[in-house]
Amino acid sequence: MSFPVFAHRILALISLCLLSVAITFTLFADEAPPEANRSAAISALHEFQTLVGGWRGVGQPKRGSQIGAWQERAESLWELKPKSRGIRWNVDAGKYWKSALLGFDEAEKHYTLAVTLVDDSTRMHYGKIEEKRLVLESATKDQAEVHRVTLAILNENRVTVLLEKRPEQQSFYTRVAEIGYQRNGTRLAVAGNSGPECVVTGGLGTISVTYKGKTYYVCCTGCRDAFQDDPEGILADYQKRKKEEKPAKSF
Repeated sequence: MSFPVFAHRILALISLCLLSVAITFTLFADEAPPEANRSAAISALHEFQTLVGGWRGVGQPKRGSQIGAWQERAESLWELKPKSRGIRWNVDAGKYWKSALLGFDEAEKHYTLAVTLVDDSTRMHYGKIEEKRLVLESATKDQAEVHRVTLAILNENRVTVLLEKRPEQQSFYTRVAEIGYQRNGTRLAVAGNSGPECVVTGGLGTISVTYKGKTYYVCCTGCRDAFQDDPEGILADYQKRKKEEKPAKSF
């Protein structure tokens, strides 16, 4: 093999390697580290920490009427998986939902609600906070109806979820049902309640976890799993959050 041919092949190989490196860098350069994405999700949904816990609900198609009413139970917890971050709402004996995942789209600056219906189909909603209520609408593409979900946190122990719908061509919504949830017991997330803090989200710690001989607390099984998967990262985020908290002013 002549030297020019050999040199040409070497240059081609070097170029291929550089191209591979460039492609790899492009694919991953814009991806934030998992810890940053986790912290961003927790921060964006912090005001919904109250939802974490167990609930008993009563649904009513018509306000003030027991006709068609039903009872259901729900359990809410943080879900902090790499591709699934938010607050998971699991429903037992629900008439419309099996579960829902409340998240936040940082790029679009809106909340998301991915709902799994009782027939196992799914529906995605998008929305924002309006007058202290979270209002989300389903996507209209290829849908004959638009569905609206209004979540209202009345206090630490009372939450309502209003379900409405309308034909895609119209603007007026009609009521489907409203579910009023009451927290199971009174210990979870009561305002001003003293107790251990969840090292993952800052909520009320109710479950103990141990790392390197030291005990910490988390607020739900989702946070427990996140802690067990990455205790060093969780504790680093916790320490950073505590440092950023402004001390109370003294008068």
